[in-house]
Amino acid sequence: MQSVAETPIFTRQTEKLFTDDEKRELIDFLAENPLAGDEIPGTGGVRKVRFAASGRGKRGGARIIYYYLDDTMPLYALLAYAKNDQGDMTPDEKRAVSALAAALKATRKEKR
Repeated sequence: MQSVAETPIFTRQTEKLFTDDEKRELIDFLAENPLAGDEIPGTGGVRKVRFAASGRGKRGGARIIYYYLDDTMPLYALLAYAKNDQGDMTPDEKRAVSALAAALKATRKEKR
Protein backbone atom coordinates (compact mmCIF):
# COMPACT_ATOMS: atom_id res chain seq x y z
CA MET A 1 0.00 0.00 0.00
CA GLN A 2 1.29 3.43 -1.00
CA SER A 3 1.75 6.21 1.56
CA VAL A 4 -0.34 9.34 0.92
CA ALA A 5 0.72 12.91 1.70
CA GLU A 6 -1.91 15.67 1.73
CA THR A 7 -1.42 19.30 0.81
CA PRO A 8 -3.04 21.78 3.20
CA ILE A 9 -5.52 22.85 0.50
CA PHE A 10 -6.49 19.22 -0.13
CA THR A 11 -7.13 18.77 3.58
CA ARG A 12 -9.33 21.90 3.72
CA GLN A 13 -11.26 20.93 0.60
CA THR A 14 -11.91 17.36 1.73
CA GLU A 15 -13.17 18.56 5.11
CA LYS A 16 -15.93 20.38 3.23
CA LEU A 17 -16.72 17.52 0.84
CA PHE A 18 -16.50 14.34 2.91
CA THR A 19 -17.31 12.88 6.26
CA ASP A 20 -14.34 11.50 8.22
CA ASP A 21 -15.25 7.97 7.10
CA GLU A 22 -15.53 9.01 3.45
CA LYS A 23 -12.16 10.71 3.61
CA ARG A 24 -10.57 7.58 5.10
CA GLU A 25 -12.12 5.56 2.26
CA LEU A 26 -10.69 8.02 -0.27
CA ILE A 27 -7.19 7.90 1.22
CA ASP A 28 -7.32 4.09 1.38
CA PHE A 29 -8.51 3.98 -2.24
CA LEU A 30 -5.66 6.21 -3.41
CA ALA A 31 -3.11 4.24 -1.38
CA GLU A 32 -4.27 0.94 -2.88
CA ASN A 33 -4.81 2.27 -6.43
CA PRO A 34 -2.21 4.97 -7.17
CA LEU A 35 -2.65 4.61 -10.93
CA ALA A 36 -6.47 4.59 -10.89
CA GLY A 37 -6.92 8.12 -12.18
CA ASP A 38 -6.40 9.40 -15.69
CA GLU A 39 -3.37 11.56 -16.36
CA ILE A 40 -4.30 15.18 -17.02
CA PRO A 41 -2.61 16.32 -20.25
CA GLY A 42 -0.04 19.06 -19.82
CA THR A 43 0.50 18.56 -16.08
CA GLY A 44 3.62 16.40 -15.94
CA GLY A 45 1.86 13.28 -14.72
CA VAL A 46 -0.76 14.68 -12.36
CA ARG A 47 -3.85 12.47 -12.24
CA LYS A 48 -7.58 12.96 -11.73
CA VAL A 49 -10.04 10.46 -10.32
CA ARG A 50 -13.72 10.75 -9.45
CA PHE A 51 -14.82 9.77 -5.98
CA ALA A 52 -18.35 9.50 -4.61
CA ALA A 53 -19.22 12.19 -2.08
CA SER A 54 -22.02 12.07 0.50
CA GLY A 55 -24.38 9.73 -1.34
CA ARG A 56 -24.16 11.61 -4.62
CA GLY A 57 -22.38 8.81 -6.49
CA LYS A 58 -19.39 9.24 -8.79
CA ARG A 59 -21.29 11.37 -11.31
CA GLY A 60 -22.25 13.90 -8.66
CA GLY A 61 -19.20 13.35 -6.54
CA ALA A 62 -15.82 14.97 -6.25
CA ARG A 63 -12.77 15.16 -8.43
CA ILE A 64 -9.52 14.30 -6.73
CA ILE A 65 -6.29 15.66 -8.19
CA TYR A 66 -3.11 13.87 -7.15
CA TYR A 67 0.46 13.16 -8.19
CA TYR A 68 2.08 9.75 -8.14
CA LEU A 69 5.49 9.10 -9.64
CA ASP A 70 6.42 5.68 -8.28
CA ASP A 71 6.66 3.65 -5.10
CA THR A 72 9.85 5.41 -3.96
CA MET A 73 7.89 8.48 -2.86
CA PRO A 74 4.41 9.15 -1.46
CA LEU A 75 1.34 9.79 -3.52
CA TYR A 76 0.60 13.51 -3.14
CA ALA A 77 -3.09 14.42 -2.78
CA LEU A 78 -3.19 17.95 -4.22
CA LEU A 79 -6.77 19.16 -4.74
CA ALA A 80 -10.37 18.06 -4.29
CA TYR A 81 -13.48 19.76 -5.60
CA ALA A 82 -17.12 18.94 -6.15
CA LYS A 83 -17.81 18.11 -9.78
CA ASN A 84 -20.83 20.42 -9.81
CA ASP A 85 -18.68 23.33 -8.49
CA GLN A 86 -15.99 23.10 -11.14
CA GLY A 87 -15.73 21.12 -14.36
CA ASP A 88 -12.13 20.93 -15.44
CA MET A 89 -9.08 22.47 -13.89
CA THR A 90 -8.36 26.05 -14.92
CA PRO A 91 -5.18 26.77 -16.91
CA ASP A 92 -3.70 28.42 -13.80
CA GLU A 93 -4.42 25.32 -11.72
CA LYS A 94 -2.85 23.12 -14.39
CA ARG A 95 0.28 25.27 -14.41
CA ALA A 96 0.48 25.19 -10.62
CA VAL A 97 0.14 21.41 -10.30
CA SER A 98 2.55 20.91 -13.20
CA ALA A 99 5.16 23.06 -11.43
CA LEU A 100 4.58 21.12 -8.21
CA ALA A 101 5.00 17.79 -10.02
CA ALA A 102 8.25 19.02 -11.57
CA ALA A 103 9.53 20.14 -8.16
CA LEU A 104 8.65 16.78 -6.60
CA LYS A 105 10.45 14.93 -9.40
CA ALA A 106 13.51 17.14 -8.96
CA THR A 107 13.53 16.49 -5.20
CA ARG A 108 13.47 12.76 -5.84
CA LYS A 109 16.39 12.98 -8.27
CA GLU A 110 18.43 14.96 -5.73
CA LYS A 111 17.98 12.22 -3.12
CA ARG A 112 19.40 9.53 -5.38
